[in-house]
Amino acid sequence: QLKLVESGGGLVQPGGSLRLSCAASGREFSRQAMAWYRQRPGNQRELVAVISSAGTTTYTDAVQGRFTISRDNSKNTVYLQMTGLKPEDTAVYYCNTKDPTPFTPTGVRDFWGQGTQVTVSS
Repeated sequence: QLKLVESGGGLVQPGGSLRLSCAASGREFSRQAMAWYRQRPGNQRELVAVISSAGTTTYTDAVQGRFTISRDNSKNTVYLQMTGLKPEDTAVYYCNTKDPTPFTPTGVRDFWGQGTQVTVSS
């Protein structure tokens, strides 16, 4: 069983900062690549940031230089530090990890948290 629980969302003014947390349980967290996705109003869910088991990070261009993904393996937690927030960052943010499986066409099963709402507005 894998459980991902996001927290830290809320209302913030443009230019502000927010840190999201994702607590993971039921898996060998330190061996998992973890990701943050977001779903903006009227849009498909999109990948925001990824951190590998080794700590290598990658970001979508829209957040590069403003967001930082990190992990604390001792706490089984992944973070998304968001700075310089813009109204277009408003979205539900989801924590994600993937497991291999023979039972899907892609060979991958996604695990998602419940999502946490981030609203950037004056």
